[in-house]
Amino acid sequence: MKKRLIILTGAGMSAESGIATFRDSDGLWNNYKVEEVATPEGFAANPELVLDFYNYRRRELLKVMPNVGHTGLADLEKDFDVRIITQNIDNLHEKAGSSSVLHLHGELMKVCPVNDFHTTYELSAENPDIHLGDKDPKGVQLRPFVVWFGEAVPMIEPAIKWVSEANLFVVIGTSLNVYPAAGLLHYVPKGTPIFLIDPKEVSATRHDMHHIQMGASRGVKILTELLMELR
Repeated sequence: MKKRLIILTGAGMSAESGIATFRDSDGLWNNYKVEEVATPEGFAANPELVLDFYNYRRRELLKVMPNVGHTGLADLEKDFDVRIITQNIDNLHEKAGSSSVLHLHGELMKVCPVNDFHTTYELSAENPDIHLGDKDPKGVQLRPFVVWFGEAVPMIEPAIKWVSEANLFVVIGTSLNVYPAAGLLHYVPKGTPIFLIDPKEVSATRHDMHHIQMGASRGVKILTELLMELR
C-alpha cells in the first residue's frame, strides 16, 4: 500500500509560474487594498471593482503554465497516495496532473451565487469574465468562488481529516502565518516526517521539520529524492 503523502501549498508554489503573490514587495496588495477587493464589505461597496479585479486575475492565470514544482508533485503519485491541500486559487496543480486537490480558499475559474457558496459554475477560457448583472438560473448575482477575509473556510474540516491521516507531510511556499491553514500543522500525527520547502526563513517551523531552503521547483526535486528513501 502506498504511503499517504499530504502536501500543503501556498503562494510560493505558483510564484515561479509568474503568478504575483499578495505579500511580496511587488505583490498585488501594492495596487489594491485588501478591504476593497477581498472582503464581503468591499464587494458590497463596489462590486464592479471586485469583479474586474478577479476578471483580470483570471486572464492572467490563463497565460501561465504549471512549473516544474507542480509537475514534480504530480509525478509523486506514481509512488505515493498524494493529496494536495492548497491555499492558492489557481488551477495549476490540476493542470500539472495532480488528481486529488483540495482548495481551501476557493477556485479562481469558478463562480457562485452571492447567497450560496456551495453551488459553483465553471468559467471557460473563452469567456472568463463575470460582470454585474450576470446571474445564476435562479436570478441571483454571481460572485467569485473565493473565500474572502472574514469569511468561513468551508473546506478546513476535510483538510484536517486528510492531515490527521498523513504518513508524510510537506509544506511548500507558505509562511504558515495565515489561519486556519497554518493550524493544519497541529493535526499531523506524532512521529510523521515533516518537510518544508521555502527559500525564506519561516518563523512557524518546528524542530522536527526538515527545511529545504529553496524555491518550489528545485525544492520538489530534492524532496522527491528524500521521499524515495521513505517509501
